[in-house]
Amino acid sequence: MFKQAKSAFIWYQLYKFRKTVVFIVLLLCIVFFSQWIYSDVVEYLTLRKKLEYLDILLPIKWAVIFFNIGLSTYLVTSLFKKEKKQENTKEKVTIKSSQKERVKKEEIKEPKQNKETLSQREASFLHSKKLNSKAESLIKR
Repeated sequence: MFKQAKSAFIWYQLYKFRKTVVFIVLLLCIVFFSQWIYSDVVEYLTLRKKLEYLDILLPIKWAVIFFNIGLSTYLVTSLFKKEKKQENTKEKVTIKSSQKERVKKEEIKEPKQNKETLSQREASFLHSKKLNSKAESLIKR
């Protein structure tokens, strides 16, 4: 039973992060194939007797290997950080939306204009009638 649950969890995580996992596998394949390509290029250069290019070839090979391994480890370690960042952004969005709603409610309760600048007719209208937005009128229906 535990093996099935563990297997289901692993397959779920692979499916969830499939794009990143495929990219990591491709990077690691490049690392493995770089040795094969390097040996093939060295053999070609020795046959053509152009050994001066071998000094450049070895550092390029190791640069490719280290870059791919480094990028792969970064992607593996950042897999679960993305999920946490998304949760944080969702919380921030809900906080911002609730703050906006509070500001709108305060604006409805207290208009930005001073009552002194309003005419007598406008002031009486504000006190006698309650202004409803479209959303409020739809909710009342």
